[in-house]
Amino acid sequence: MSDFHFVGIKGSGMSALAQILHDMNYNVQGSDVDKTFFTQKPLERKGIPLLPFDKANIKENQKVIVSAAYNEDHIELQEAATKGIEVEQYPTFLGQFINQFTSVAVTGSHGKTSTTGLLSHMLGSVYPVSYLIGDGTGKGEEDSKYFVFEACEYRRHFLNYKPDYCVMTNIDFDHPDYFKDVEDVFDAFQEMAKQVNKAIIACGDDEYLQRIHANVPVVYYGFKDHNDFQAHNVQSGENGTTFDVFVRNSLYGTFTIPGFGNHSVLNALAVIAICHYEGVSADDLATHLQTFDGVKRRFSEKEIGTQVLIDDYAHHPTEIAVTIEAARKKYPEHEVVAIFQPHTFTRTKTFLDEFAQALSKADFVYLCDIFGSAREDKGNLTIGHLQELISQSHVLKEQDVSVLGKHSNSVLLFMGAGDIQKFQKNYENLVKQ
Repeated sequence: MSDFHFVGIKGSGMSALAQILHDMNYNVQGSDVDKTFFTQKPLERKGIPLLPFDKANIKENQKVIVSAAYNEDHIELQEAATKGIEVEQYPTFLGQFINQFTSVAVTGSHGKTSTTGLLSHMLGSVYPVSYLIGDGTGKGEEDSKYFVFEACEYRRHFLNYKPDYCVMTNIDFDHPDYFKDVEDVFDAFQEMAKQVNKAIIACGDDEYLQRIHANVPVVYYGFKDHNDFQAHNVQSGENGTTFDVFVRNSLYGTFTIPGFGNHSVLNALAVIAICHYEGVSADDLATHLQTFDGVKRRFSEKEIGTQVLIDDYAHHPTEIAVTIEAARKKYPEHEVVAIFQPHTFTRTKTFLDEFAQALSKADFVYLCDIFGSAREDKGNLTIGHLQELISQSHVLKEQDVSVLGKHSNSVLLFMGAGDIQKFQKNYENLVKQ
């Protein structure tokens, strides 16, 4: 039985993979910075040792897996080199690990995590399934038939994988610190498509995915009539969203999901398509779609008095727009208040106008200082440049969130990929006093 050491174990993918190997009865430990992340909680619950970075963590006969965030200059990697211990990058190890299962990769510029979570839930309700979700959730089953995993396009990491199936949710320009433009993103997805072994499930409403060429069948889903799997008669209600699904123009079934917004319907359609492909019945789909609890930091709700607080990972203009849309559909009688923390100066500068347009769909907007990356040059950009583009927006400081209390009967959307949760926590603590 192998012993695994994870360098940078608190990363979302690393945390999930460590949990999977632990569940499969491997000995697992990991190291990281001395800062609390939500991804470490499941590791702690499973008793996986979390250590500070130290060369003493590296032992003979270990298999060392390293996060893509670290290079050979890291103290533990230098120690591994001294001892002649092979070190594998996270994407490289995962690419080999998935070969023992029927593997399903879920990728796309937006919606990866939610779709991976829903697909894991659905297949796991019928078959033994192992899964790796980008919110830091992982589960291993020794007798798994399927392995469902989130495959990130950033730096073309997903080209380490050759899955049986691949779900492609959409193609959009993001990660401007790496990709040149949307055509560069498309080229990465096109290269990924050539590596899929059985079939691709792609959103046919996406203009870029319509151009994908592959050596395997491409099954399309969406609202438009040219798709193989179509959603019609979409209705929002108290318990979620109900819609009819047509498979190649024949009614397949009527389904209800707890989520709201067109993006939630599209995510469900992708899952329905691949489950249909793998023989899951319409009755099972209808039953288990309604019991999905969601994933971490994706429209995670909490009621406090007359307010609904929602924590969401939205950090791209497209994601902000659909999150605001979902809030309006679920809470049509509430005002929608956006509290947004931009993530990286590069992304903020590239999409400054688009961020302003998306946020303007809310009734009120509060902006938090930009959460930067240590690897980038922030230049002269400040949150004030975004504030100037949004009328009646306000800059919110972490220690001065009391102004949010004036928005009674409101939905407070805390959005961002940095540490926006600090603002929500401070507000919750203030309200409870």
